[in-house]
Amino acid sequence: MVNISVKLEAQLPQGLASLLREIGEIAEARGESAYLVGGVVRDVLLGRSNFDFDVVIKGRAISLARQLARDKGWDIRTHPRFGTAKLLWEDFSLDLVTARSETYDRPGALPTVKAGNIEDDLARRDFTINAMCICLNPRIFGDLLDPHGGQVDLEQKLVRILHHQSFVDDPTRILRALRYEQRLGFQLESETNDLLIKHLTNLDTVTGERLWHELELILEEDLPETIILKANALGILQRLGIPLSNDEGLTECFVTARSVHDQSLSLHSISLALLAHRMDSEEIEGCITRLKMPGWATRVLRDTLHIMESVPSMEALDILPSEIYRMLKPLIPEVIASAAITSNSPTVQERLEIFLYNWRYVKPEITGTDLQKMGVSPGKQLGEILKALHDARLNQTVTNRDEEEILTRKLL
Repeated sequence: MVNISVKLEAQLPQGLASLLREIGEIAEARGESAYLVGGVVRDVLLGRSNFDFDVVIKGRAISLARQLARDKGWDIRTHPRFGTAKLLWEDFSLDLVTARSETYDRPGALPTVKAGNIEDDLARRDFTINAMCICLNPRIFGDLLDPHGGQVDLEQKLVRILHHQSFVDDPTRILRALRYEQRLGFQLESETNDLLIKHLTNLDTVTGERLWHELELILEEDLPETIILKANALGILQRLGIPLSNDEGLTECFVTARSVHDQSLSLHSISLALLAHRMDSEEIEGCITRLKMPGWATRVLRDTLHIMESVPSMEALDILPSEIYRMLKPLIPEVIASAAITSNSPTVQERLEIFLYNWRYVKPEITGTDLQKMGVSPGKQLGEILKALHDARLNQTVTNRDEEEILTRKLL
């Protein structure tokens, strides 16, 4: 049995390592067993940071979590149906899960869950490199359990499924396989690769919500384009309702997005918009329907379609800043940023960037309250004057408050 307690405690902040020991001690006192499982174990062995902690309890996870929450004064959320609990404090969270086994009634269905031991729990996981655990009980703290050969696959840089029915039981593992392969710089083990290709049609059995969740995780990766390009080459994106018939230049767009990224903008929203730029209106609506996208993502796609239709008019020499403002103001800023990245027109790019970093923040100094003090009653006239002042500021026909007051008197 390999013990990696020294490596575990060297890699984790002291407080977290102490917390894991404490959980092991509580489990021991209760006559139970606790294990750190999944991706964090993989990343400890790889020397990568990962604070997404999952602890499996051979016993009663919710009861143990409540005891810990009570002792620490932490918040807790429980899911009795699955025997899971989430502990929350400050900006950190920890999942405690009852050891379980899973069976699948049909491809793409959610699993039927029942209590099991740690071997059952590891056997239900997706890939060998994610099917290892570290014992937390005091007498064996740091012992590594690896019943499926995950350490060897880590050394050989392979992503390998646990059994031949893995992609049948849960087809979303197809997307996860590509995500881990590209994130870690690994390769799909040859039989895993063959089975993945063989079972691509099983993605059709998965609900849109689950597929969307996997796509969103891909967009949040450091290099999402590498996963997207491979998924497209395999025909996976087509099954998600994202027909990228032309992916030429996609990598360059994603690289540009990261290099010019404004911290006030969501990078994964920009990434989604970059995909939408390669789709027409029918494809966009089909994608929204297939993936049952949440409201923010639906708006990103529809705003992208709108800006693609508006971009040609922005190239006109005589178009005013106020006209561009009215066109762009209703749209999500991330969509505007993606349009600037994808546009082939230097003029359009410049105007989109000026809107993002200047025009959208322009406001007249005279406010509605000021106008009311000047005798303007609330209503249509007041709104029209404010709009005229705003347009004048954008078009730089007025540049200070004195000039705004002169314009206001003219308007009155």
